[in-house]
Amino acid sequence: LGIADGEASNWRFLEQHTDRQLIDFFHTTEYVGKLAQATYPRRQAEAKRTQWQQEHCQQLKHDPAALDGLIGEAARLSRRDALSQTLRDDAYSAWTYFNNHRHQMDYPGFLADNLPIGSGVTEAACKTLVKQRLCASGMRWKTKGVGIVLSLRALTHTVGRWTQFWQKIDQFGAECCG
Repeated sequence: LGIADGEASNWRFLEQHTDRQLIDFFHTTEYVGKLAQATYPRRQAEAKRTQWQQEHCQQLKHDPAALDGLIGEAARLSRRDALSQTLRDDAYSAWTYFNNHRHQMDYPGFLADNLPIGSGVTEAACKTLVKQRLCASGMRWKTKGVGIVLSLRALTHTVGRWTQFWQKIDQFGAECCG
């Protein structure tokens, strides 16, 4: 399972290494927010905008037809002359995003299979495992050292993996580095 934003390079990588791909739901909500802004453009309509966005995000998670509804709404708003050019452009960018990634937005299907729809856990792991260790002040790394340190961090930060690692060492031994 691969979850990412809409960046093309992410998908080229993920398609080689995963069977299923999904656009991160948080990134999708940003485009739903653009449609909410175009639907309720007045400054004093913040509560209505928020409610509209929440309702449509909820529908997108649970109703397979919701994406088509958002695409239609984006098309309508992108042609609405009463809106500013910026709001029409934002609606058009939402229309483009939804159309380009519709095959990667099966949120109801992923939720039905008890799969994640967001990349937050992965992003947090990257921050915890990689960034905190490798990017401290004055740190410099060579590729081999980075690989070793990150492997050890992954083992120690994953419940049960450290013990499992040592059981394998006890069972099969380890090649000595020379």
